[in-house]
Amino acid sequence: MPFLADPRPAGGPMSGLERVLVVGTGLIGTSIALALREHGVEVHLADLDPRAARLASELGAGLEWSAQEGAPAADLAVIAVPPQYVAAELLALQRRGAARYYTDVASVKALPLAEAERLGCDLGDYVAGHPLAGRERSGPAAARADLFLGRPWAYCPTDETSPAAVDTLLALIKLCGAEAVRVGAEEHDRAVAVVSHAPHVTAAAVAARLAEAPETALGLAGQGVRDVTRIAAGDPALWTGILSGNALPVANVLEAVAADLAAAAAALREAAEPGRRAEEGADPMGMPWVTALLERGVAGTDRIPGKHGGPASVYTVIQVIIGDRPGELARLFQAAEEAGVNIEDVRLEHAPGLPLGAAELFVQPQAAAALAEALRANGWHLP
Repeated sequence: MPFLADPRPAGGPMSGLERVLVVGTGLIGTSIALALREHGVEVHLADLDPRAARLASELGAGLEWSAQEGAPAADLAVIAVPPQYVAAELLALQRRGAARYYTDVASVKALPLAEAERLGCDLGDYVAGHPLAGRERSGPAAARADLFLGRPWAYCPTDETSPAAVDTLLALIKLCGAEAVRVGAEEHDRAVAVVSHAPHVTAAAVAARLAEAPETALGLAGQGVRDVTRIAAGDPALWTGILSGNALPVANVLEAVAADLAAAAAALREAAEPGRRAEEGADPMGMPWVTALLERGVAGTDRIPGKHGGPASVYTVIQVIIGDRPGELARLFQAAEEAGVNIEDVRLEHAPGLPLGAAELFVQPQAAAALAEALRANGWHLP
């Protein structure tokens, strides 16, 4: 259902943000800049790669920053660089008086904070932050102003952080349409190891099996392997920096995953032994430990929050065969709109070698019958 009004507040004096400096014009930095520009905030852009800053500026994210003496300080500087460079960048900006307050967007928090303290940075005007949003693509060309809408944005003030610095960051988070989540730095790093960093390594390990897989296997690839390996397409250099900055928490999670996988492999080998199934009293499934792991997986999946951050919703899935032609999805969504049914989520699966595929429409259970009837009446084929 469309919004009646944009829920994000306007920028300017009322928000406390009139001028923002974004250092690092990759996906996250440029997306922040684009979101701020939609609210009239004056944004300046800086990057070690002048081509990246120029492209971000051409995309409407702001003006390239000139670090000349006497230039007015920004209300907030957003440091959008890899975790290992945050503290050094913070120190350089503070010495230059580039802004009144500072934050970063690195996906680990304990490392930048410890390094900033070691370097002697002023921790009173700095709030460590991390918007939990992203895409497989990187760089300014992949940036979107709506990237953070409804997404959690962690912030980690210390005992030294000034309330004014926190308020300024909270204003930024609201302008980007995200949900602020206050959390300690070490707790944050343990959390993202579970929900982001270790899953990326696990997905990469599965995808690595495909690099040497026979063509027959690749020809049989379906949506399942695409779902599992999607995030493995991220930039390896970027992810190496992220993982090295959160090494111990990620290692702990990976060891637990590896232990489960090793136990599953052992159970599968045992079940495959000749005559195993013929043993008297043997489990007919042959793999109780594997079944238990799969059940734990279902339980874990059920705990992932729903699309609005609340408990996960149970949807009915309606599968529709669609042609691989321009306008097919638009026609499908139009039919759902005419039926008065909101599509909560959608997934596409292509049929290899055929000019068609299947669209899986996720809808509220009480709306499923009405939508199916409307689609059939409009000539759509439902398997």
